[in-house]
Amino acid sequence: MKNSKQILGLFLMTAALMTSCQKDENGDNDFDVTIERASPQDFTDLKATAIENLTQTFQIDVDGSGTFTTEKGVEITINGSCLANNGNAVTGMVDVEVVELFDRGTMLATNKTTMGLSPTGGKELLVTGGEFFIEATQNGQPLQLICPMQVLVPTALTGGDDFGMTLWDGLIGMDCAIETGCDDVTWVEQKRDGLGAGIDIGQGAAGQSLYVAFFNNFGWTNVDRFWSDPRPKTKLWAAVPEGFDNGNCALYLSYNGEAGSLANLDAYDSETGLFSEHTGIIPIGLECHVIFVSEDNGNWVYAINPVTIIADGTIVIEESDLSTTTESQLIAMINGLP
Repeated sequence: MKNSKQILGLFLMTAALMTSCQKDENGDNDFDVTIERASPQDFTDLKATAIENLTQTFQIDVDGSGTFTTEKGVEITINGSCLANNGNAVTGMVDVEVVELFDRGTMLATNKTTMGLSPTGGKELLVTGGEFFIEATQNGQPLQLICPMQVLVPTALTGGDDFGMTLWDGLIGMDCAIETGCDDVTWVEQKRDGLGAGIDIGQGAAGQSLYVAFFNNFGWTNVDRFWSDPRPKTKLWAAVPEGFDNGNCALYLSYNGEAGSLANLDAYDSETGLFSEHTGIIPIGLECHVIFVSEDNGNWVYAINPVTIIADGTIVIEESDLSTTTESQLIAMINGLP
């Protein structure tokens, strides 16, 4: 028969095992766990999966209207005469893929933030009226757009009418400094006669307010304007746990009160191991959340830390800050931020 010390020891071991397996309501482990360091490819694959999960597919007949409506209520019209296959006219059925992003959660999961190229060559935060990826193929062959397609975007999806919106093209991996995973986007404003490509605001058949835009290209296009804040600016640095770098993790800034924006700290110093933004544009006194993400066995690793920006500050992400979750839960958490 076991003595009292043996019984107590078994009880404590059982309790410890149960504790180590407990999860909170988000599926996160609130106790000490070992977070595996992802490979750059694993982290890239995680973001690619998010894109796949958000991709909508349509078919249009180039001899018909070429009009379809996305899950969010965006109406897209592609005139059949505007499609070409290496200079040749297209007939018959065409496949169209669409990704539409309106919130910080899906922007983060796909690594499609709202950072636009400024007139001085730096990057500044944008406020979006919708980010879109549109691509047309026939029999697996990519088609070219030789005249604009019409895109009608409900303004209610991003808080209502904003008359400062213009069109922006998305450049993928413009500042890429790593061998794999160059999936970040930099937005470059379209110009017409030296000015931003304007967007009209119209009214739909049901009376809803719409951004009326004409996209000139397939690929990534954004309805956007620059965000502004009069406060003095500073550069911001962030340190991450050992074993993470710009190949297997990413850092973002969610500004309080700006649900249509997401910044990232995409400049990385391999000597110091610090992340930063490019040009010292973070307002001093800004209340925001610093978000760290990586990958672990197909799940998202994350930390979400509230911060008030100070001059020349460094934010430290600790190992104890890290938890794991699913894609859908991460998106919900990011969209739940103030």
